[in-house]
Amino acid sequence: MKTIAASFLIVLLINALLQSCDNMLEVDLPANQIATEYVFNNLQSADAALASLYGNLRDNSPISGGAGGSGILLGNYTDDLDCYSPAGESTGIRDLYLNIQNDSNAAVLGYWTAAYKEIYMSNAIIQGMEQSTGISEKDKGRIIGEAILIRSLIYYYLMQVFGDIPYTTSTDYTMNSSLSRMPTSDLKIRIKDDLITALSLIDDLYRNTERIFPNKKVVQLVLAKIYMSDQQWDQAEALLGDILSSPLYSLEPDVNKVFLKSGSHILWQIKPKNANDPTQEIQSLYFVNAAPSRYALSPSLISSFSVEDKRKQNWIAAVTVGNNTWYRADKYKNRTTNATEYSIIFRIEEVYLMMSEVLAKQNKISQALPFINAIRGRAGLSAINDNITADSLSNEILLENRREFFTEMGHRFLDLKQAGRLQYLVTDKPNWKSFSALWPLPQKELLLNPNLNPQNNGY
Repeated sequence: MKTIAASFLIVLLINALLQSCDNMLEVDLPANQIATEYVFNNLQSADAALASLYGNLRDNSPISGGAGGSGILLGNYTDDLDCYSPAGESTGIRDLYLNIQNDSNAAVLGYWTAAYKEIYMSNAIIQGMEQSTGISEKDKGRIIGEAILIRSLIYYYLMQVFGDIPYTTSTDYTMNSSLSRMPTSDLKIRIKDDLITALSLIDDLYRNTERIFPNKKVVQLVLAKIYMSDQQWDQAEALLGDILSSPLYSLEPDVNKVFLKSGSHILWQIKPKNANDPTQEIQSLYFVNAAPSRYALSPSLISSFSVEDKRKQNWIAAVTVGNNTWYRADKYKNRTTNATEYSIIFRIEEVYLMMSEVLAKQNKISQALPFINAIRGRAGLSAINDNITADSLSNEILLENRREFFTEMGHRFLDLKQAGRLQYLVTDKPNWKSFSALWPLPQKELLLNPNLNPQNNGY
């Protein structure tokens, strides 16, 4: 954390005020760096700082669709992607694929560093807005609420990947550079409290019709994830039920339209940096007319689909070169000019499967089935009948999550972990060990801040 703590405010100001916020907002910005006090006493520049936070979220964070995001790194780490990077490459992704990462792994350090940069930028915005006297209370609340949500989501991913981690709401460099790790149980309490605060600050109404900024229902979804990780099924059920009852959302019936930006099934998505750019998922996962040089979908994933599954037919593409055939993700289609696709972070299908899971955990089988069957029916699969046991239904939900969300947001890792079934990976990942459930803390961070010790078990 110390490696980035000193520079995060500079990064925030430069990105927000000198680069026009990557076109996320149309604002006229001064040509020189200006005082933090001015940034947060002017709505235009405060929104620009918030837009810079979203820009970093898109480009390099745990929820980015790019090479350093959870969708690719955790798909590579589990059994959804095969890695074709050469042995000895310096990025660390091949060692993650082989489950032989150590504390000097470059991808692990990059994930940690990008996440804490996002956290520090969120803290700077929250602190600046709390001290602001030039912005209305409503706008202050909106900006604070969105920054809290982003910070909470990043903490959620860090907690899942690293376990006990430092938690801070401060911008104080001296304090942040010597923080100890907070136990996961305490961290969850902090995240819950933060998200409850965000619920009171963010409206249901989207502030952009393309849903590129989160609303209150996104906060509820993230909070439901935290409740589920604590097996607080009834609390999660209440939040998910409120999302499902909203007129804002409906299940997209056509699998060919799920990754179009205009759907009412989308809760939150992030637009590309420039108009007509392809999504980062396309840039990171696409290959055609050649053997893969980075990733291909794993045989294990491909075999999880039945022939009649429309997702296999429409979201997966075969690439044959000579006598060899590989498969790639084909969810996003626009490889060159793109006017119809944004990177989806959350969509209503996830809420359906989460609701099915929380109801199954409470042995409410008949209530759980319509949600998973809606997902199966759209894919052209037969419905699950009501003589299924709760354990068997949980297995089916895990499979549907895999088929529905491969390469998205690190779903496979998170879903296996939630189900307590990460050990199943040993079938396809022979180096998988029990301690692989967590990554090592980066050696560089441990050397700079000994208070982060002890290292995670196994490393």
